[in-house]
Amino acid sequence: MFNGILGLVVGGVLLLVVLVIIAIALWASMLRKVGPNRALIIYGAGGTDVVTGGAKFVFPLISRAQEFPLELMSFDVAPAQDLYTSQGVAVNVEAVTQIKVRSDKESIKTAAEQFLSKSQQERENLIRLVMEGHLRGIVGQLTVEDLVKDPESVSAKMLKTVSADMEKMGLEVISFTIKDVRDKNDYIANMGRPQIAEIRKQADIAAALAARDTQIQQAQAAREAAIARSLADQERAKAEAESQAKQAEYQRDLLLKKAAFDAEVKKQQAAADKAYDIQANIMQQRVVEEAIKVTEVEKHAQIRVQEAEIQRRELELQATVQKAAEAERRRIETVAEAERQRLILEAQGQADAARMRGMGEAEAARARGMAEAEVIRAKGLAEAEVIRAKGEAEAEAMKVKAAAYHEYNQAAVLDKLLTNMPEIVRAIAEPLSKVDKVTIVSTGNSANGVGASRLTGDIMNMAAQIPALFELLSGVRINELMARVPSLKGQTDQQATSSDERASEAEAGVDRSGVSNHQA
Repeated sequence: MFNGILGLVVGGVLLLVVLVIIAIALWASMLRKVGPNRALIIYGAGGTDVVTGGAKFVFPLISRAQEFPLELMSFDVAPAQDLYTSQGVAVNVEAVTQIKVRSDKESIKTAAEQFLSKSQQERENLIRLVMEGHLRGIVGQLTVEDLVKDPESVSAKMLKTVSADMEKMGLEVISFTIKDVRDKNDYIANMGRPQIAEIRKQADIAAALAARDTQIQQAQAAREAAIARSLADQERAKAEAESQAKQAEYQRDLLLKKAAFDAEVKKQQAAADKAYDIQANIMQQRVVEEAIKVTEVEKHAQIRVQEAEIQRRELELQATVQKAAEAERRRIETVAEAERQRLILEAQGQADAARMRGMGEAEAARARGMAEAEVIRAKGLAEAEVIRAKGEAEAEAMKVKAAAYHEYNQAAVLDKLLTNMPEIVRAIAEPLSKVDKVTIVSTGNSANGVGASRLTGDIMNMAAQIPALFELLSGVRINELMARVPSLKGQTDQQATSSDERASEAEAGVDRSGVSNHQA
């Protein structure tokens, strides 16, 4: 029995819980909530009620509820057909507008009456038609210039005109803005040309005025700059003059100090020179002593040289005479130099003695001057003696040479001819030594040879013509000259015939050479 009671209690509790859950679910389904951007339209047995931003129970069997958006609607207003202004100009106007449902409950009810069953697109289309109609009327009252230049007045008129109609639909216009105004006839494009031209003209005038002002300012600046440069030049010239004056003053002071310094230096130098002269005189005495010894050695050497010169004089008269004269000149110069050293030594000794005796440096200078004069005189006499000896030696050599030529006149001439003949041949062949390259063109038909043998043959022929050329120029035949020499007289007769033949050939060769030179 107890179990039966317990089962009933549990069943009752479960039933109660189920009923509570069902009640809560029903309560939740009947409670409708909306945000601030939407309105809850409740209509039914109790009439129409509007709830915004809250919650309310809606009993399904008695009332119904439907949400209505209160959000801002933004869309373009651009009539497809042209709009005509008061001037009759067709234009296309594009605008954008923002519209929303008014916040009071009556306006929400009015808007709900108009648009509750329509979609968002249908609502915008209905509102756009109203806006386009009003825009067309406003554009017809204005000019193109008003539309372009004063779009704010268009917006103000639009708001004023449509506000009443929008209020009847529970709406309000937040803003209306003209985005663009266009026309197909370029009226707007040409509308600003006069102003543009005027603006350009004003700009050109302003530019010209600015250029004029700039030039005036530049001229003034240049004038001021020139004045500034002139003043700067004056200041610079003044500064340079002052600087030069100071430099001259400094230079004067420097020269005065330098002169004083130089005077002091010269004074000290004179004292040093005096001391140096005293020491130099002492050293000169020692030098003279050594020079005397050297002179004695040179005298012995000169004696040996003179002996050698005498031996050579016997072998070669002309050279011996010249060398002997030169040796004599050197000997005399050496003797004169020794004499000069002796006199200098004596003068210095006298000067030292005079200095020791208190006669002073003046007497020593006079003694040295006299010694120098004596040396110069002795040297002049020695040179004159050398010149005289040299002249006598040359005259003696000429006498010997003249006597030799007088005794051997024909032989000497012949000797000179034969001695100088190799030089003549060398002079003839010398130009060929300066030739780098010789090209010989020969046909092989020459009687005197072919190629290089012809060249050497020509040189030998030129050398063989030298004696004949001498005879032609001097008028003396070599065989006659040789006949006058006793030792060569016998050989001259044998060679007379061949010499005559060579002379004839030489004359013929000279004649041919003269003709070719004349033609050249």
